[in-house]
Amino acid sequence: MTSGDQNSQLMSNINVTPFVDVMLVLLIIFMVTAPMMTQGIDISLPEAETTSLPLDEDSLIISINNKKQIYINDFLVGFDYLHEKLIKILKGRNTKDVYLKADKNIAYGMVVSVMAEIKRAGIDKLGMVTFPIDSDKNKL
Repeated sequence: MTSGDQNSQLMSNINVTPFVDVMLVLLIIFMVTAPMMTQGIDISLPEAETTSLPLDEDSLIISINNKKQIYINDFLVGFDYLHEKLIKILKGRNTKDVYLKADKNIAYGMVVSVMAEIKRAGIDKLGMVTFPIDSDKNKL
């Protein structure tokens, strides 16, 4: 492509408008979908009078919701595969600390069965996660 002068030099201008349009569309898509990807597990924890434990970012948390679904961190795992998954996960970890969160409406037998699978996978330390008791309720 040449300009209209006598030197006949090439013009090397990049049209960035389509690039900016694509980037803005991608930005909007990520802004809309990002809140949908950060869903937690809905668990109604039992209340207990305890002190809080320090949780690391790489802590392994096993959750049981009120539908008897078992999660390792945020990933759904069937009860039959819990033992195998825990063994595979713990091979690459330095610490074998696991925290168990169970909905207060889950039968005790279900929680004990999950605890047995956790212990069978070689977990030495198992912490139970509870919700702190509201001191105002105790005054009534």
